[in-house]
Amino acid sequence: MVELDGGARHPRELLGNKGHGIDAMRRQNLPVPPAFCITTEVGLDYLAEAGATMDAIWDDVLDRMGWLEAETSRTFGRGPRPLLVSVRSGATHSMPGMMDTILDVGMNDAVEQALTSEGGPQFARDTRRRFMTMYERIVGQSVPADPYAQLRAGIEAVFASWDSPRAVAYRSHYGLDGGGGTAVIVQAMVFGNHGPNSGAGVFFSRNPITGADEPFGEWLPGGQGDDVVSGLVDVAPISVLRDEQPAVYDELTDAARGLERLASDIQEIEFTVDDGKLWLLQTRAAELSAPAAVRLALRLHGEGLIDDAEALRRVTPAHVAALLQPALQPETRLAAQLLAKGLPACPGVASGTAYVDVDEALAAADRGERVILVRDHTRPEDVLGMLSAQGVVTEVGGAASHAAVVSRELGRVAVVGCGRGAAAALAGRQITVDGYEGEVREGNLSPSAWSESDTPELRELAAIARRISPLRAHAAGHHPRLADTSDAAVRAALEAGHTDVLCANPLTVMLTAIRLTAEVAG
Repeated sequence: MVELDGGARHPRELLGNKGHGIDAMRRQNLPVPPAFCITTEVGLDYLAEAGATMDAIWDDVLDRMGWLEAETSRTFGRGPRPLLVSVRSGATHSMPGMMDTILDVGMNDAVEQALTSEGGPQFARDTRRRFMTMYERIVGQSVPADPYAQLRAGIEAVFASWDSPRAVAYRSHYGLDGGGGTAVIVQAMVFGNHGPNSGAGVFFSRNPITGADEPFGEWLPGGQGDDVVSGLVDVAPISVLRDEQPAVYDELTDAARGLERLASDIQEIEFTVDDGKLWLLQTRAAELSAPAAVRLALRLHGEGLIDDAEALRRVTPAHVAALLQPALQPETRLAAQLLAKGLPACPGVASGTAYVDVDEALAAADRGERVILVRDHTRPEDVLGMLSAQGVVTEVGGAASHAAVVSRELGRVAVVGCGRGAAAALAGRQITVDGYEGEVREGNLSPSAWSESDTPELRELAAIARRISPLRAHAAGHHPRLADTSDAAVRAALEAGHTDVLCANPLTVMLTAIRLTAEVAG
C-alpha cells in the first residue's frame, strides 16, 4: 500500500496508470486531492483469495485513512468537517469505462447533516443521492450506515470488476494480459456540485480528434466527473470555463502544458472545480483518433520532444489503415438526406443498419450484417456491441464521453450528441455515419479512397521510417513482392534477408518491420 504523495516513484505496473499519474502530479506540486494506492499485487492476491486478502490489508487501509484525514483536516464518516473518498480502479493499461468506480464513500445521516451546514441542503442531498445510486448499482446491496463497511465493500467491488465480462472482452480484443490485475485508488473527494463556481470536466493538452495544436475539452458547471464521462448529459466546450473562470482556466492550461512536456505525450486530464478551486484528479496519455495520432507524433517529433523511433512507435499500421479509409466526396455527401448531426468523435465513414439494442446488433453482426450501434449513450457493458459495429451514434455526450473515448480506442467511426430522439428516428434504417463531418446521412453511401502519396503527414512519416526501418518498402520498382502486409509476410521477408520489397502500402510494411525487429531485440 502506497501513499501517493509525490515520493512514491514506484513503477506503473505496481501503482496502475491512475496511481502513477497522481503521484507524478503531486511531485510537480500540482493541486491534487491526496490519495493512496492499494497496489496491483494486492489486486492479484484478492482475485486468488478475497476474504483473506482483505483481512490482511485492513489495518493498513485504516492507517492510510488516518493519513488522508491528516492531509485534509477532515474526518472520515463524521462531522463537523467530514471526509468522503472515491474508490477507483487503476489498471496498468488504460481501460476506459471497463471497470468500476464509487464516489462519495463515507456518506450517512450524520455526514449529510454536516454537509448541509457546509454547503447547503441541496448540495448535501445531491451528494447522498449520487452515492447511494452508484453504491447500490456497483456493490449490489443496500448501503450500510458504517462508513468503513462502505469502504471495504467498495474496495472489493473495484478489485472484482477486473473480471467483469466487459473488462474481459476488452482485454481479449486488445490481446492484453488478464493476469495483471488492477490497483485501487482511494482519494479524498472534491465536489463539482458544490455551488455556482463549481463543476467538472475533461481537458486535453491538444485536440485528440483532429490533432490540432490547441487546448480541447469539455466543462459541466455544477456536475461531477462521472456525469461528464458517462455521456448521460450534454456538456459545454472548455471555452465556457475560460469565459466564466479565466484564472482557473489559465491554471489548468499551464498544468496541462507542463504535464505534456513531462510525459512527452498528449495528456487527458480529469479535473474538478470546487467553489472556485481547481483540483486535478487524473492524467494519462490521451486516446487519439488515427489522424490525431499521426499528426501529433509528427508535431512532437518536430518540437524535439520525441526521437525518430518514438514517433514511429506511436503510429501503428492500424492508424495508417484508418487514415487510408475512404472518405465521402462532397457531392456524394450533400446529395443524401441529413438525418442527424452531432460531434465528430472519431473520424472515418461507416455504413450499415442502425440498431438501438445491443443484443440485436450482436445477432445481426453474427449474420454478417454491417451494423451501426445507435444508443442514447453507451454504457461500459455495451462494449461487445461496439466491437461488433462499424460505427457508433449517440443522442447525448461529448468528446470525453464513454462512447467517444472507447470508439477512438477501438477505431470505430463515431458521432455523439445528436440530440434526444435520434435513436428512435434512426432505428432500422440504412445509414452512413460520417465521422469527419459529424453527420448521419440516409443510405449506404460510397466513399472514395486515398493513397499514401496523397497525404502529407504520411509522406513525412514514411521519410522518417526509411531512415530506421530494416526493410525498405516501395510502391514501384524491381524488388521482391510481398503478397500482403501481415506480420507473417513481413517476418518472412526479414528472415529471408530482404532489404527492399514491393507492396501496395510501403509505410505499413516499414512500421511492421520496425515493430517486429524491436520485439525480437526485446
